[in-house]
Amino acid sequence: MEHSKIVLITGGSRGLGKNMALGVAGKGLNVVITYHSNKEKAAEVVKAIESTGQKALALQLDVSNPDNFPAFYELLRDEMKTTFETDKFDYLINNAGTGVFKNVAETTGEEIDSMYNIHYKGPFLLTHYGLKHMNDGGGIINISSGLTRFSIPGYGAYAAMKGALETLTTYMAKELGERQIRANVIAPGAVETDFGGGAVRDNKELNDFIASTTPLGRVGLPDDIGGVAAFLCTDEAKWINAQRIEVSGGMMI
Repeated sequence: MEHSKIVLITGGSRGLGKNMALGVAGKGLNVVITYHSNKEKAAEVVKAIESTGQKALALQLDVSNPDNFPAFYELLRDEMKTTFETDKFDYLINNAGTGVFKNVAETTGEEIDSMYNIHYKGPFLLTHYGLKHMNDGGGIINISSGLTRFSIPGYGAYAAMKGALETLTTYMAKELGERQIRANVIAPGAVETDFGGGAVRDNKELNDFIASTTPLGRVGLPDDIGGVAAFLCTDEAKWINAQRIEVSGGMMI
């Protein structure tokens, strides 16, 4: 019997990651989500996925601490054997992250290091260690940001790391082609989530500004993003490789 393919999504307990997890399950794939600290929310996502008929797992992971990645993958392998009856997964979505909202003049060295660890070193090494646990023929999806194309003051350190991640993605696509593993970027525009303290969602002035710069006349919602990630985890997207797909409603065009 052929197993459903398995998607590993970091930061899957809320926001975009949660929506991606549900979208992926809706395509008939099994899901592993990681969470940083909110075990209860992660358990709710697992339950929601199981209610669709797919299988799911939630594991704790701090993406800013690569020293833990080898042990994480050993645990993942054991847990997957129990839950999915296989020890390899097919797709990795590097989604987990947080932001620093400070102008360049105010950003500290510690904050730059934090952005580097979470948004560049973390995805780099999680992919590095994960490759031996991945089946051939799957894919890597790195979550970037519309802020690599347009600039809004206060996101310099965050956006710069996302720019580096976008460059890295093209190298992943080049180097992993022999294994038929595709690598792509999804770059969301501003989305109403908890991200950055929920500013886009809760700050009416910011929300109105973003809506006014978006041809479709509103800010993004998690539901706008999850389906795109799910699509990239299907055979329908098998010829999409080394692409940056911006999902922003045309913000700032």
